[in-house]
Amino acid sequence: MAAVRELGYFPNFGARALMAKHTNTIGVIIPTMENAVFARGIQAFQEALREKGVALFIASFSYQESLEAEQIRTLTARGADGLLLIGHHRSEDLYQFLANRDVPVLCAWVYDAAEPRLSIGFNNREAMKGLAEAVLEKGHQSIGVISADQQSNDRARERVSGIRDAIQDAGLSPDALQLIETPYGIENGAVAFQDFMSRPNAPTVIMCGNDVLATGALHGAKKMGLRVPDDISITGFDDIELASIADPGLTTVHVPHREMGKRAAQMLIDMVNGTPPSESVELKTWRCLRGSLGPVSSTRVDD
Repeated sequence: MAAVRELGYFPNFGARALMAKHTNTIGVIIPTMENAVFARGIQAFQEALREKGVALFIASFSYQESLEAEQIRTLTARGADGLLLIGHHRSEDLYQFLANRDVPVLCAWVYDAAEPRLSIGFNNREAMKGLAEAVLEKGHQSIGVISADQQSNDRARERVSGIRDAIQDAGLSPDALQLIETPYGIENGAVAFQDFMSRPNAPTVIMCGNDVLATGALHGAKKMGLRVPDDISITGFDDIELASIADPGLTTVHVPHREMGKRAAQMLIDMVNGTPPSESVELKTWRCLRGSLGPVSSTRVDD
């Protein structure tokens, strides 16, 4: 050990990987590192990997499909033993690329029993439908939705569909929903909120695709001098730390991020070792009803 310290020796993991045909690394590619939506789950994922002596490669793709494909190919070339990806939406050619190279893939933040690929997460559609039902129970019949681009984001698409399901079940017209798509970000949420509230048929509640957009909507309301929930109600999705410290507290859907990250790590390790789980794992979400959701203002109803 004295010689090791004197010479500054460090193991050559590349040589070890050639011998073992494993690098003992897992890759994760997330849509963005610019907000806290994925932070808690990925932190738990990394902690669980570390306990098993597995290192983590992490990359983001800014919600650009072509960049995600590039990152997948890059991490595969660098020897990642398996990949954690967010959602199911990507080309079949990309999945085939990974299959041809025997790289196990686990999808997270989603659960769909009809999907052939293993996943761990929750039913985005049902989770958002449950929140929309709580909104409708408060008497709201004009709903504004601030969502990410749905075309390449299956989680966003399913959440909007969940709101539409609740509206249909309540016997309301599809026109009860107004939609603005915008990149995730607090400022983007504020801008979209102000767009809604400047319309002659402004909604009585704004449902946001995640808590970051909802925090932006709360900020937008404050800038416009609107009281939440007296003048307008606002909801989010995810229940990140911002939701509980916002003023008023943000009504949202709680996602078990840490449980998802921890269990995803063990699932991927098992897949790399040739003992994949027999089925996908569905985690439960629940509604967190806080101060940002209230009944429709009588003034707004009269208007």
